[in-house]
Amino acid sequence: MDKHIEMSYCRFEGFKVLAKNYLDIVEHVLFGEIQQLLEETDMSPADVAENLMPVSKKKKKDPNMCLAGLIAALKQAKKDAVEAKEAEVKKAKEIKEGEAKKDEGKDKTSEVANGDINQGDE
Repeated sequence: MDKHIEMSYCRFEGFKVLAKNYLDIVEHVLFGEIQQLLEETDMSPADVAENLMPVSKKKKKDPNMCLAGLIAALKQAKKDAVEAKEAEVKKAKEIKEGEAKKDEGKDKTSEVANGDINQGDE
């Protein structure tokens, strides 16, 4: 049985907690850009945390690299969301046009049928 759990997206306050926990920082010059991107983009806290972790255990946690990686991931997520929205709009438009064509065919069929009935009345 599938269960769907509604979870909120990560916002700036949640990001600051994650940055403190993973990178042990409370302020950084990149926080402003990250705040703006988090307001514009939906990303789960797990995805944000994944981008804050170092690539390997041998490498030291470099806040600059981790935050730059998060910014890149947020920009990609924003781009993907825009593309998905455009595809959704395009698909809805195609469906609407298909229904309009289908309705036009029904109208012509109705007119022909109504003409036959009207002719029978005469």
